[in-house]
Amino acid sequence: PPAPAGAGPGTRPSAVTARDLARATATRRRRSASLKLWAGAVCTLLVVVPVALAQVLPLPGAGDQDLSRRRLAPLTDGHLFGTDQLGRDVLSRVLHGGQVSLTVGVLAVVVSGLIGIVAGAAAGYYGRWVDAVVSRLLEAQMSLPLLMMLLLVVALFGPSVTVITCVIAIAQWPEVARLTRSLVLVEREKPYVAAAQVLGLPRIAILARHVIPNIVRQASLVVLLLLAQAVLLESALSYLGAGPQRPFATWGRIISDGQDYITTSWWLVTLPGLVIVLLVVGVNLLGDGLRDRTRRRTTEGSR
Repeated sequence: PPAPAGAGPGTRPSAVTARDLARATATRRRRSASLKLWAGAVCTLLVVVPVALAQVLPLPGAGDQDLSRRRLAPLTDGHLFGTDQLGRDVLSRVLHGGQVSLTVGVLAVVVSGLIGIVAGAAAGYYGRWVDAVVSRLLEAQMSLPLLMMLLLVVALFGPSVTVITCVIAIAQWPEVARLTRSLVLVEREKPYVAAAQVLGLPRIAILARHVIPNIVRQASLVVLLLLAQAVLLESALSYLGAGPQRPFATWGRIISDGQDYITTSWWLVTLPGLVIVLLVVGVNLLGDGLRDRTRRRTTEGSR
């Protein structure tokens, strides 16, 4: 068998070739993580960039109606996604509606991430009654049907953007809190925490300055993955009529308005649905790729 590259004349030949190394599990995982990152970034940017630039793109207004151009097929008369039952440009409605859906999703995951990290870190570090209270809250909330709970809260407080953002944030914080708690349970047993305690640092300072910065990267990956779920929840609420009310054209309402014409004008439902799918798949791939890369670096650093 050929000797490995860089081997001296007196070195014994190795049975492991470069091709074997290329097929190794670590190499495959590295390539898989890179592929997920690239594919997720491309899919996410294909949705996020046009949505962010919806105000400057040469598109008709999202609410501009022209009954003489009702239900035009895609790629007809300059309408890339066609028009709806009122002659409104579907692409313009999708992009402007995406601004509302993404804003609600991003704000919801930021709030849920903050709540989850703080609650989970306190439960994992302090333990005792703090851990008991947080754990019981987690169990109680996770035992409730998610969508039914969201519909109940929206029915009580009204379907405003603020209420829906807070409701989705409260619904998602248990996922972040559970992971944060488990990470902090591991971190608090490490030598640097014991050294900080010996130096007389307050427990809250140890938690805020040393423990949380070491686990926030892994917790933030879960927050990223929750963005896809937040967008889906907002779209589901809008589809059921419990989302932000008009004039907001959210993705769920666009699909709901076009469902009566699905047999004759398929693009009214299919194309907005494909945009949602593209964003959700992109965010999930991006989160999985970042998680695999972080896990690999953590494994290599512990060796």
